[in-house]
Amino acid sequence: MACDISSGRLRSCKDSLGGNSVLYLYNSLEDAFTVVDGEATAMNVSLTAAYKFELEGDGNTLEEEMVSDRNTGTRVNTQTLTIVLKKPDASTNAQFNLLAAGYPQAVIVDRNGNYKALALDDGFDFTVAASTGGAKGDLNGYTLTGVSTARELAPLLDSATQSAFLAVVA
Repeated sequence: MACDISSGRLRSCKDSLGGNSVLYLYNSLEDAFTVVDGEATAMNVSLTAAYKFELEGDGNTLEEEMVSDRNTGTRVNTQTLTIVLKKPDASTNAQFNLLAAGYPQAVIVDRNGNYKALALDDGFDFTVAASTGGAKGDLNGYTLTGVSTARELAPLLDSATQSAFLAVVA
């Protein structure tokens, strides 16, 4: 049967870190990456610009929840990306107005150096919350929450695809 699992996994070492270090956003593109067995092995040549957002702190998370339903014969992976960025400014406000209006896709780099391609099926729907906080130590910045649904878990970019992708970062 085509959906039978074909391998297992050994116990992992305790040498991993949680969290994310960099987010790259780009405008929606059909078939942005060629994906084979959970890995992005090539990038679409039409992907010519991506924009880098450096992440700091512990509030930058990615959750993927794959839900299958035997009654309907479906599976849906909901990707929820939460990003916290400090210090609002006019230029960022303008970009986030566009972000909320569009269907951006993303590549996120975790603290272990893994590059994951996100929102490949339909792009993200972003909520942008700009906050000044109340106390002097509160966040004065943005909290972005992006939600996307996909058929499969986010693929990891292989090293050649990482290099090709980084070459288009503005």
